[in-house]
Amino acid sequence: MHRRLSAEIIASGTELLLGDTIDTNSAYIAQQLRDLGVDVYFHTTVGDNARRLRSAIEIAAGRADLVIITGGLGPTVDDVTWEAVAAAVGRPLAFSEELLEQIAARFARFGRPMTDNNRRQAYIPEGATPITNPVGTAPAFRAELNRSTIIALPGVPREMHYLMEHEVIPYLRSHIGDAIIRVRVLHTAGLGESHVDSLLGDLEEGSNPTVGLSAQPGRTDVRITARADTAEEADQMIESVARIVEERLSGHVYGRDHDRLGAAIAERLRRRGVRLAVVESVSAGLIAQELLEVAAELVAAHEVVPWTGDAEADDAHSLAGDIALAEDAYVLVSLGAEPDGDVQSTKGRRAALAVVGPGIDIATHFDFGSHPGLFQPWVVNHSLFCLWEALGTQ
Repeated sequence: MHRRLSAEIIASGTELLLGDTIDTNSAYIAQQLRDLGVDVYFHTTVGDNARRLRSAIEIAAGRADLVIITGGLGPTVDDVTWEAVAAAVGRPLAFSEELLEQIAARFARFGRPMTDNNRRQAYIPEGATPITNPVGTAPAFRAELNRSTIIALPGVPREMHYLMEHEVIPYLRSHIGDAIIRVRVLHTAGLGESHVDSLLGDLEEGSNPTVGLSAQPGRTDVRITARADTAEEADQMIESVARIVEERLSGHVYGRDHDRLGAAIAERLRRRGVRLAVVESVSAGLIAQELLEVAAELVAAHEVVPWTGDAEADDAHSLAGDIALAEDAYVLVSLGAEPDGDVQSTKGRRAALAVVGPGIDIATHFDFGSHPGLFQPWVVNHSLFCLWEALGTQ
């Protein structure tokens, strides 16, 4: 039986706080810990300030079994992770001749001279365990604070990835066993997040498996996570919940994990033995692109047309009918109307949709009242879902 650990990830770097650099390290570490069965409850970002980083470490160590820090192990003055960890654990920094020789050897291997400030990287908190870094010049290390283990890793993604894979994960496996966490994502469309929540609320209160929602314009993902001692057991736990979700959201779940809505549409087109012509306005070709990327041979024609004024169901239906006479294919027409005047207004945006073909004759419109920047992706996802739904009517 594995030991269940909690973790906090601390990303160090002022560039992260300013938005100049996107923190991909924390996401990667969280995914690796998730797969090990480690619960990640907090992500913290701290600038290049030793006092504030020390405070973040102390707080993290007070509420997590494992604290992983990325960044701040370089040779420059603003790299302060060593200093902050040493202060947090109450130990002085200690110089390691062995680490300095390793750093010098790496510079020699890279064919670059080592400057005096690289000597700073040979200091780690007294009593800490060095973690050899064969792919970079920043030695990582592991230290203990009360019940917590603190692991400091370089901020360079390539180095951090290597050390996670070859050093940190094996170390954690030896301490917690082979806990398994499996995740499955069910993709839904045609229902808003609040509607999905009203149908799945009791499942979201479960502890294992857990159920969570992730809303996107015109789409809501349902994430199911299970923890078990074996992959088979975790998969069985997930599948039992997934069946309930699919039953409650009947007709709105179009795929799992990496499935795309375009691929689900392509499957229904093939089943009918037909192709599709796409005409769209405000979506700027993105509806056709989704289909072209997965099944270009099923797209008979596609066109982006300018559209001003109101977008009504009759407009989309008339245009679809005219094209259907010329094309031996189903036709999807998606027209989006922008509001008059204030382009930042959340009022007045409308999508008019029509799907016309053998056995299908649908025309409708939907009003949109959210942030203007979400209008286009909402039109794309909503149009694709309406097409998928229409193609499944027989």
